[in-house]
Amino acid sequence: MDNSPSKKVWLKFKRNKLAFSGLIFILLLVLMGILGYIITPDSSPNANTQILPLNKKKPGSTFKFIILNKSPNVKEVGFFERMLSGQKSNVTSVPITSYRIVNNDVFITPYIGEEEKAKEIKYRLNEICPRCTPYSKLGTQATLFEMYNVYEKTYWLGTDIYGRDLLSRMILGIRVSLSVGLMAVLISLFIGVSLGAIAGYFGGRIDAAISWFMNVVWSLPSLLLVIAISFALGKGFWQIFIAVGLSTWVDVARLVRGQVMALKEVEFVEAARALGFSTSRTIIKHILPNIAGPILVVASSNFASAILLETGLSFLGFGAQPPMASWGSMIKEHYGYIIMDAAYLAVLPGLAIMLTVYAFNVLAIGLRDAFDVKGQNTTV
Repeated sequence: MDNSPSKKVWLKFKRNKLAFSGLIFILLLVLMGILGYIITPDSSPNANTQILPLNKKKPGSTFKFIILNKSPNVKEVGFFERMLSGQKSNVTSVPITSYRIVNNDVFITPYIGEEEKAKEIKYRLNEICPRCTPYSKLGTQATLFEMYNVYEKTYWLGTDIYGRDLLSRMILGIRVSLSVGLMAVLISLFIGVSLGAIAGYFGGRIDAAISWFMNVVWSLPSLLLVIAISFALGKGFWQIFIAVGLSTWVDVARLVRGQVMALKEVEFVEAARALGFSTSRTIIKHILPNIAGPILVVASSNFASAILLETGLSFLGFGAQPPMASWGSMIKEHYGYIIMDAAYLAVLPGLAIMLTVYAFNVLAIGLRDAFDVKGQNTTV
């Protein structure tokens, strides 16, 4: 039977049903974020297919479309490229209310609104459906046209103010939030662990200088600090990684400093010094592994904070720039509809933010209890 400390931590963590559910939810989000365009109903880059007549349609709305032409110049991308960047559509289609075929002509009534009816538009049948010949063995012209040029599409979460599929943009928003959270946590861990370990291990003036710097950064409101860094770096997706990471490292540094100060006088650290190990090896190989639990807890908590900061920046216009899908920018575009009949446009991304942040918070609590951070026993 495996009685290793990591096994005991895992078994204790699994008994916390709420924290374990939070982990499952996060893993599902990660899977959806990785698959990306493979599972989005709209696989065009940034899910930015705009159909203005279909703006603000309720969740579950279904519409009929007719393909008017296909472009042979659009390159078909491979599986992984499509998963990462999407596939540009090679067809031009329009929503319709009805159509009828008379001889070699097709008369289409475009959809322009619930209470308005557009005039019929006449097209030559063989121009928009070259395979719809009266001599085909596959069926009549009407059957072939229905097969090749007519399709239905359901908008499971409705459409936004530009007629874009909301579900597709919600899924792509997962990528933005999780990638910003991950990169910000990595940056904050690198800076926080480095400065905290140096301050805690050496003490004295080095500790005083680093602690003073930490207190200065700690005194600044996180959102204002991120906005200031964003002003300096410029608007953009990659700049958000740095801005959020530079504003969340203090929690890590304070924690690591205290843990290192508590451990640097214990026997195994004294033994490492007596054996002539370098300071960097003593810190990296002997001290940091013994405080991995608390670091993991604060990293999970910082992940939630980074997501909130990113959505706040996107709401203010400093985060991911249009047409990139971001939960914060989706709320910004639609918050005015909360008091109208399209509240779901802002509520759905807001609910996604709330559930994701809650999942990371309960995960942090579960890790804290599993690692017994408050009263943990240091192991050699």
